[in-house]
Amino acid sequence: MFLTLIIALMMGYPVAFTLAGVALAFGLLGMALGVFQPSYFAAFPQRVFGTMGNATLTAVPLFVLMGVILERSRIAEDLLTTMGDLFGRFRGGLLYSTTLVGALLAASTGVVGATVVTMGLLALPAMLARGYDVKIATGSIAASGTLGQIIPPSIVLILLGDVIGNANQRAQIEMGKSGGEAVSVGDLFAGAIIPGLVLVGLYLLYQVFIAWTQPKAAPAAGGEYPKLSRVIQALLAPLLLILAVLGSILAGIATATEGAAVGAAGAAMLAGQRIEQDAGRPRSFLVRVILVGAAALALLVAFRLFIDIPSLTAQPSFSGQLVLIVSVTLSLFAGAAVIAGLWTLHKARSLGPALKSTADINAMVFTILIGAALFTLVFRGLGGDEWVEGMLEAVPGGLTGALLFTFVVMFILGFFLDFIEICFVVVPLVAVPLIVMGADPIWLAVMMAMVLQTSFLTPPFGFALFYLRGVAPPEVKTLDIYRGVIPFIGLQLLAVALIWFIPSLATWLPNLLYR
Repeated sequence: MFLTLIIALMMGYPVAFTLAGVALAFGLLGMALGVFQPSYFAAFPQRVFGTMGNATLTAVPLFVLMGVILERSRIAEDLLTTMGDLFGRFRGGLLYSTTLVGALLAASTGVVGATVVTMGLLALPAMLARGYDVKIATGSIAASGTLGQIIPPSIVLILLGDVIGNANQRAQIEMGKSGGEAVSVGDLFAGAIIPGLVLVGLYLLYQVFIAWTQPKAAPAAGGEYPKLSRVIQALLAPLLLILAVLGSILAGIATATEGAAVGAAGAAMLAGQRIEQDAGRPRSFLVRVILVGAAALALLVAFRLFIDIPSLTAQPSFSGQLVLIVSVTLSLFAGAAVIAGLWTLHKARSLGPALKSTADINAMVFTILIGAALFTLVFRGLGGDEWVEGMLEAVPGGLTGALLFTFVVMFILGFFLDFIEICFVVVPLVAVPLIVMGADPIWLAVMMAMVLQTSFLTPPFGFALFYLRGVAPPEVKTLDIYRGVIPFIGLQLLAVALIWFIPSLATWLPNLLYR
């Protein structure tokens, strides 16, 4: 089944329909040979309805919408320009600004393709014009763009959170520990923060080393320092959005889906304010509504952080009624600001394209998920899960050997398959036996995300390289891009090794927050 799937995908057939078609063909073949029970097909509709009703996966379209709206509001352009001016007088300043902006965009949007394309269009020409070595420039952009795979709110972590959570439940049942700790998307967000920051730190250290040992490869760009007010204005919006989204999730006052809703609402406000400002209306009625609503949303999040609103409002007391009135009032102001932001986007003819792009991506994700559900059903019906479990147990070295084998296979598959197919097809098959063998589910998910991120950067099939190649100037050769990412691949492998040997990098924060 896997061989047929990979061959069909390499021939260019659509992923979702290839998954379902291969599964159907092998299921019918198994029925003809008497080795597959038709009852597995009967369970498929229930799987589909379960997927569509999954509250965790509702976060995917909301985070995608947040990222698309921010992409169209030119916040990334502001960040790059401001940070470039801030570090421009230092050697390698444009490299540092690219990495920091990549990290901020990753924490704001979680959409890798958009980040690589945006920085490729904006930062690469500026670096080349100032004499930066093309290899270090393209490598920095591609590597910084892929930070969205590991830094929350990453779409990869959301999908992995759902899959690993289900796998952990099955593993607990197999081990007779059905009352064990559940794994949520919030756990993975918390677990990925420190590894993501470690990766950013490694990138910056390498760029500093290049700037001081090869000054001609990363010269100072010159120019004047930007005013403090401009720096604050460029950084304040994305930082507040990151704080509202991740802060509410990590503090335990919002689920990943609720945090995604806060993010989408905040992105609409930011985009609306920015559009009005660019149109020369910085003090218009709509901007005032947005600013008041944004303050109300921030107060509502802070209010919920310190006060247990559901418990108080359930009591027929004066304090409960007062809390209810204040909460509803703040919510109404925030809702009005969202409507004002969406109306501004509509007037600028940006809302329709943003919604269409979100719908396209969401339809692709869920159609692949449905095809993957049928594929894994048939694979299990043919005894594939037992085969995978036996194979992992037979690998020399016990759990260590099985983990190495799994990560190498995922790394190689990442050359040919997108992370969505790997999350929905491969991870459900290997996660259960690995957890049963003793792997920590949070650490396992973070390691999988790191390995996938590395594979997406590796020549010749890394997806980030394709995105950058598509927007790079003609004078930038493909070989230069390949050579430029090699040091960053080494840094990512170093980060993977650090998490391997120091698991607490991935498990300390979620254990501190939730256990």
